Order: sequence, then structure tokens, then C-alpha cells
Amino acid sequence: MQVYRGMDIGTAKPTVAEQAAVRHHLIDLLDPHQGFSVSDFAEAAQACASEVVSRGGIPVLVGGTGLYVRSVVDTLDIPGKYPDTAAEIEAEPDTSKLFARLAALDPVAADRMEPENRRRIVRALEVCIGSGRLFSSHGPGLSDYPKSPIPQVGCDRPRASLDDRIAARYDTQMQAGFLEEVTALHDAEEPLSRTAAQALGYKELLMHLRGEVSIDEALQLANQRTRRFARRQQRWYRRDPRIDWLDLDDTAIENCVDRCLAHMGEC
Repeated sequence: MQVYRGMDIGTAKPTVAEQAAVRHHLIDLLDPHQGFSVSDFAEAAQACASEVVSRGGIPVLVGGTGLYVRSVVDTLDIPGKYPDTAAEIEAEPDTSKLFARLAALDPVAADRMEPENRRRIVRALEVCIGSGRLFSSHGPGLSDYPKSPIPQVGCDRPRASLDDRIAARYDTQMQAGFLEEVTALHDAEEPLSRTAAQALGYKELLMHLRGEVSIDEALQLANQRTRRFARRQQRWYRRDPRIDWLDLDDTAIENCVDRCLAHMGEC
């Protein structure tokens, strides 16, 4: 989500000072009304990594949403787009009906996603119907973890600590003007793209601005959904046997940093 200009506070985008200290990439590429798919990200990330390597640097990919990371680590076979089919599918407002349709067409794909994740469900149906090929058939499959030249380090925290940090992060963001940032996006001439509108925190504050929930309810919902997202991230990455895990409890942070640096030295 940090590819979007104007979505700074809620995405915890690196500050100007942080970007001056360490060069960052794939930030502020698009306006929020523009779409940005997994394949778009993979193409941009791979081009960026090649440029970094060409000048003798080591690209470090920090994530994030599991499918986007896998698209780069394993150069996934990304399905094509079928906009007419997608528009027809989007016309159905009931996500549960779309999920049931996907489960009938491609039960393997349905089993890999959350029943309420409308964006992924629509995308899977778009591919199944538009291409006549199962969405789950693209590439080696997400349950396959081939050898990769890219070393991976996973940073985790105890669940209670993670939940506390999620709540504290929203508190800090609200104090920094998160609601004002979302209000500006809401009032912009061009509406948010489907991708941008699904960003955690933004989605819930937009509900508040539309009068659907109070600000307290919006923040409660944002915290709840972010905690669920964190759980899904943990499950997703824990399945990958190639990841070397570091537990970021308060007593181990310095040791974790040393180990991360050692990994970078090896690659």
C-alpha cells in the first residue's frame, strides 16, 4: 500500500529522514485511484532489484502481504486479467455467494483464502471463468516451496505483544492525523481504487466518514481486522520451511539485529 501517494500515515510509510538515511524503493509510485495488482508489484520489484544489483548493492525486500512476497521470491506464474469477466462477478454484492461459487469451481483455491476476502475471491473467479483454467493451477502452487537463492528471515512476536503494538500504532497514527489523511482521500475528485480502498485502517475510517459507524467503532473494527490479518500472516509464513525465524521479544532485539546482519553478509 506504500506505493500510493497520499497514503502515508496509515501505511507507516518511511519518513523523509528515514528515506534519506536508507534508500527506499517502490514508494509513491501511483495515485490512490489507480489499481495495482500482484503482477504489477512483482514486475516493479524485480526491475528494482536488478537495478540495485547492477550497481553492486543488495536489495532487501521487506513485507508484508504474503502473496506479494512470494511473487518475487518464487517468480510466480501470475494469471492474466479479464476485466469484462471481473465486472460481471463484481455485480454480485454477496461475497458469500461468490465464495460458494469459487468453492464449486476451484475448491483448492477456495481453501487457500478467507471467505470474506472479496478481492481475492473475485480475482480467483475472474481467472477461472475468464481463462477456463483453475486459479490454483498457476505456477507450482503456493503449497510448494522450491529452493530459492533469496535468504528469508522472519521476525515474530508473542501474540499479546503484537496485539498491544497494533493498538498503540493506531493510537499514534490517529494523533499524527490519520483521520485527516483519510478525509482528504475521501474528498478527492477521483475515488480510491479497489486495491487502495481495502487498506486496513483506511477501509474502516472510510466507513466512519460515510456515516456507517462511529469513530470508536471504526477504530475497534480496524484493530480487530488488523489482528486477524497478523494471524493470517503468521500462519502463511510459518508454513514456509525456508524462513529462519527470529522472535522479537524485548530481550532479544539486539541479538536479532545481529543475526539479520549476518544473513545479509552471507548473501
